[in-house]
Amino acid sequence: MQPSSAMPVEARLSGQIDLAGFRSEARQLLAQQVPPDSVTWTAAPVSADVFQEPQPPSASRPRSVARAATAIVPASFLRLCESVVLHRDPARFSLLYRLLWRLVHEPTLRNDAEDRDMLQAQHMAHAVRRDIHKLKSHLRFVSMPAPPGREPASMQVAWFEPAHHIVEFVAPWFAKRVATGPWVILTPQRSVCWDGERMLYGRGIARDRWPPDEYDTGGWFACVDAAFRRD
Repeated sequence: MQPSSAMPVEARLSGQIDLAGFRSEARQLLAQQVPPDSVTWTAAPVSADVFQEPQPPSASRPRSVARAATAIVPASFLRLCESVVLHRDPARFSLLYRLLWRLVHEPTLRNDAEDRDMLQAQHMAHAVRRDIHKLKSHLRFVSMPAPPGREPASMQVAWFEPAHHIVEFVAPWFAKRVATGPWVILTPQRSVCWDGERMLYGRGIARDRWPPDEYDTGGWFACVDAAFRRD
């Protein structure tokens, strides 16, 4: 990163929902007084690799960055960030950093109910919360017997098309509430499997690859294999 506001800066995040990375990068940018217009935010695409835990922020990020500037940021904004980073809008990180910059330099912003940036962020957070509620309330698992010779003998499978990057956020909620047997949730962007002990994330499965018959056991297990095979 360059401390000069005249120089363009690229802030790289390890994934589409890398909140920890955003906070780290934003603190460093603020410490160096880099204005929002000079920053381009780049989030790595959803990985095709299968892994058990969300990838951690890059180890190259500084571990100690001056935090005096962010100390005045209200807790409500930090909670807002937690929702907005799950939105699908590619400009969400730019919006959040612009708001953070303004909150630091324009303390009265927190009391401006009509500010355009703040209204946009709140609208995005509302859309994410609505999508999370829809996933939790509308998802329906179908119990399917496994093909001969395959373990476990059965699996609960569900499919959903979220509007935003919410799968990894909501998966632990299902792990606590769906206790009977292993389950898989397939979506076009990301899939998740819970075997009763650990969470495994896999590739998304395009909607046109889903079997037309929800009880097509062979077709759905083919989708599961495609989502979680290791190439």
